[in-house]
Amino acid sequence: MAEPLKAIYDGLFIERFAELAKSAWTPFDEAAFARRVKDGDWERLELKARMRKITVALGEALPRPYEEALDVLYRIDERCTGFPYLFFPDFVEVYGMAPEHWERSLEALARFTTRSTSEFAVRPFLLTDPERMAGRMLAWAEHPNEHVRRLSSEGIRPRLPWGQALPMFKRDPSPIIPILEKLKRDPSLYVRKSVANNLNDIAKDHPGLVAELAASWIGEDGRTDWIVRHGCRTLIKKADSRVMGLFGYTEHGEEAGGGPLVASASLEVAPAGVPIGGEATIRYRVRLRDGERAKLRIEYGIDFVKSGGKTSLKKFLLSDREYAGGAEAESVRVHRFADLTTRRHYPGAHRVTLWVNGREVAAAELNVAEAADS
Repeated sequence: MAEPLKAIYDGLFIERFAELAKSAWTPFDEAAFARRVKDGDWERLELKARMRKITVALGEALPRPYEEALDVLYRIDERCTGFPYLFFPDFVEVYGMAPEHWERSLEALARFTTRSTSEFAVRPFLLTDPERMAGRMLAWAEHPNEHVRRLSSEGIRPRLPWGQALPMFKRDPSPIIPILEKLKRDPSLYVRKSVANNLNDIAKDHPGLVAELAASWIGEDGRTDWIVRHGCRTLIKKADSRVMGLFGYTEHGEEAGGGPLVASASLEVAPAGVPIGGEATIRYRVRLRDGERAKLRIEYGIDFVKSGGKTSLKKFLLSDREYAGGAEAESVRVHRFADLTTRRHYPGAHRVTLWVNGREVAAAELNVAEAADS
């Protein structure tokens, strides 16, 4: 089994970093710093809590004037690259939020993000003064360094995983749009991925806005087209009619003013019952109506039983491509009902469904039972 991510701070990491800090500022007390980091409940702490404990211990060990502490970190940050050094921007978040420190802190976040990432640490600044920070991030969108340009998008995402939510931008994402407009042709894939993820965040609260942006952006540039496609992935999963046509998905008969898109469809699930931890084989077949070629997004869905007895639909992609008129799409997929960190399974009747371009075309039943050894 792979080690948990929090283990990056085990071993010699703390001691080696203390030596590095000492080389930059001789009064740095290596032993006291390591002791503060690892005392108390260190072993039980998860990743973000460990990072914060390092930050606080660092604040105790560095010179007390904030600007002098930053100067020490500036002497070593070129040698502190990658995910483990998230405590550099975290130090700015913890000790640099006072109004008199803001300009120096924002410079530090831009600098530290080039070697780790400031996407989490920038969010308290956004929550404190969203108008000022939106302006700063708009300026960062033109920065020559791709990491800073990415920060201008990633840091202002309304729903950044692991980060504090930005409720004001969930309600009104309009300050974000000029930033994304500046970045929609960015030469860096690293930046474009962030723009697409930001669009996808916005689509969860304002699908109409993202649909309008997608329609206005698509066809401008290959880089922008990539962003639009990935930024609309949630809307495509929901078969939002405003975006499906943009990406060439053929409408169903009623919407298209013609005959049914799917001539026939079948779905079989075997065995009819499985225990939690077991697996079921899903066999499907779809025959497209005769005539012109059509682009189909074929998915299967499972209405998972939740702890309270209600169900929640989750879809899984089977195929996403063009088919000739009259063609058949068929295959087999094995679905495992093992518990995951993101999903627990509960016993009960699970409805399994087959979907084509957002329309259910076939269904079957599957009973999930308690694990055999429970």
